[in-house]
Amino acid sequence: MPLDAICLGAVTEELNHVLTGCRVEKVYQPDRDEIVLQTRGQGGARRLLVSIAAGAPRVHFIDAARENPATPPMFCMLLRKHVQGAKIAAVVQPAVERMLTIELDTTDEMGVACKKHLVCELMGKHSNVILCGEDNRIIDAMRRVDGDLSGKRQVLPGLFYRLPPAQEKHDPFALSGAGLSAALQSADGEMGLDRYLLSQLLGFSPLLCRELSYRATGDAAKPVGKLTAEEQLRLAQVFEDLKSYLTEKRWKPFLLTKTEDHAVFDFSFLPITQYEGLMTVSQEQSFSDLLAAFFEKKGKAERMARRSADLHKTVVNARDRLARKLAAQQKELDATQNREQYKRLGDLITANLYQLEKGMNKAVVVDYYDEACPEVEVALDVRLTPQQNAQKYFKLYNKAKTAEEVLTQQLAQGRADLDYLESVLVALGEAESERDLAQLREELTQAGVLSSKQARNKKQRVKPVAAKPFHYRSSDGFDIFAGKNNLQNDLLTLKTAFKSDIWFHTQKIHGSHVILVADGREPTDQAMTEAAMIAAYHSKARQSSLVPVDYTPVRQVKKPAGAKPGMVIYHVYQTAYVTPDEAAVERLRIE
Repeated sequence: MPLDAICLGAVTEELNHVLTGCRVEKVYQPDRDEIVLQTRGQGGARRLLVSIAAGAPRVHFIDAARENPATPPMFCMLLRKHVQGAKIAAVVQPAVERMLTIELDTTDEMGVACKKHLVCELMGKHSNVILCGEDNRIIDAMRRVDGDLSGKRQVLPGLFYRLPPAQEKHDPFALSGAGLSAALQSADGEMGLDRYLLSQLLGFSPLLCRELSYRATGDAAKPVGKLTAEEQLRLAQVFEDLKSYLTEKRWKPFLLTKTEDHAVFDFSFLPITQYEGLMTVSQEQSFSDLLAAFFEKKGKAERMARRSADLHKTVVNARDRLARKLAAQQKELDATQNREQYKRLGDLITANLYQLEKGMNKAVVVDYYDEACPEVEVALDVRLTPQQNAQKYFKLYNKAKTAEEVLTQQLAQGRADLDYLESVLVALGEAESERDLAQLREELTQAGVLSSKQARNKKQRVKPVAAKPFHYRSSDGFDIFAGKNNLQNDLLTLKTAFKSDIWFHTQKIHGSHVILVADGREPTDQAMTEAAMIAAYHSKARQSSLVPVDYTPVRQVKKPAGAKPGMVIYHVYQTAYVTPDEAAVERLRIE
């Protein structure tokens, strides 16, 4: 769900308690829609993330540092000039608005004390981060809004900052339960109660409106016209209880996960009851932990998908082009299967040369290849002599025979190339940083999928060799490594691993090479099972169950001469069947 104004109020209260009195040490802009403020106070250093991504605008603390671009964007440089070193005076939220303001005590260019405001508007696709001066003039914004984008409200340097246009809804804290119940009399009777509450109450999310409806009527979307008098009274009481809950700041961070597969589904500041047994409601330590649990993994995947979009498009285009080429070659190969007919016709013409003459367009000959020896017609070219017609059919036969040999080789090579491109697409899904993408670009350049010019045009902050494979540790202490791409797969299997280590890979399914480091010990069944699960998780079969995973000592794995990156062969192996468990795999991860 989007971060609504009520839940944002709880987040603001938490941030204000932690950040007041802290200083902004550093400012980063790791992505076009994100700002990270590194602060330090009595509680130590904290990283505050402000994201205005259309699908996930939010503000919360994060633990891990973000990967930053080689050159900071202009807005980041401006924030460093005006905000870095400032003291946070307070974090406040305008009444029932999806926005908060970080008030800063700092100095101007002359060293004179002044105040500045960092306004974070978290309103879906209209989200923005705006830096204002003491006189409320806009210094700059992450997204500038001119008259062409909005005729009602411009956000440009030098203009006075104005609040977003007010919605025509009721302030829930100024409305009584009795007043809300009375207003139902003028509502559309066919409209669901949750939709009516959403249209009337400022700052309420669809989830909260459904919860109010469910607690009052037992139905999350009961039509307003079917409410009984008792249910209307109960609605008034439920609404008053909610206002008391909010006024007394009794809110708690609750995360909703699907009971079936434990996937995160939604979040709220109060226990949600409308889903009954379909959802598991768990309380987090803080609202920052709540928002991180809900948004961070999804947001990370979206950021990497955006950064790798050019590579993904290049690989997909190359794959589709190769698939079309293979289909055409297969069609040509199928056509060569009729070549024996050409040889047969040539032989029949040769056997009947004595009765054929130049200028004939067909010949009726006895087919001695058939036991019944029937007469058959053979098409002739009137411009050629009988001998030349026979040679024409023999040439067609030889051409088809040669084509079969060449096409068989080309198809084998093409299928290997197609298999390689499919493995690259899997590796793109495993990339977690710009370093991983840089290494993939290097691999694709070596393979000829990317031209060297395309690779040079990409700004690479670090060398590809700096990328590291996934590192896990089994429950009983065995190190497990998994490659993120084909270059890392080759490095792990052929260079890093010892001959006694155990190699894992999904059977006939694209995925990572996984190495269980034996380190002179006999691997336990637990370690083997967890390594097989990691191999299944880092494969195309991540969402499947009972995935076949082959395993064998590294000494049994060989790389054929001239093979594509990541391509190996093995003949002695055993197979385990495991079901990937994301939560279990993440618990084992070291880096």
